[in-house]
Amino acid sequence: MHRILSIYEPYAYATMRIIVSLLFLCHGLQKALGAFGGVNGAPAPFFSLLGIAGWLEVILGLMIALGIFTAAAAFVASGHMAFAYFIGHFPQGFWPILNQGEAAVLFCFIFLYIATHGPGIWSVDSIGTVTH
Repeated sequence: MHRILSIYEPYAYATMRIIVSLLFLCHGLQKALGAFGGVNGAPAPFFSLLGIAGWLEVILGLMIALGIFTAAAAFVASGHMAFAYFIGHFPQGFWPILNQGEAAVLFCFIFLYIATHGPGIWSVDSIGTVTH
C-alpha cells in the first residue's frame, strides 16, 4: 500500500507547504494590516515586536508558499516561531496546550521540516530542475 500511495508524495508535500505557509501568512496579515480582526481590532504598531513579527510572517509566508528561497525562508520562519513560543507562550507555563502555544510549536516544526526537505514541486525554486 505504501508503494502505491508514495507516488502522491510530491503533491501532498507541495500542498502541505502551500497551505501551511498561507495559514502563516494569515497570522502575519492579522498583525501587520489588521486583517481578520487585527490585534485588538487594529494592526500592531509597525515598529513593535508584534508589528515586526507580522511583516516577517507576511514576507516569509509568501516566500514559502511560492517556493522562493524556500529552505532559507522556512528555516528563518522556524526560528521565528521558536522565538515567538519562548517569548510569548512559555512564560505562561510549560505545556503548549495550556499556554496557547500549540500553533507556534506546530509552525516551528513544520517549517523546520520544509527547510530540510526543500521546495518540492510547484515552486519557483524548482523551475528548471528535473525531479525523479
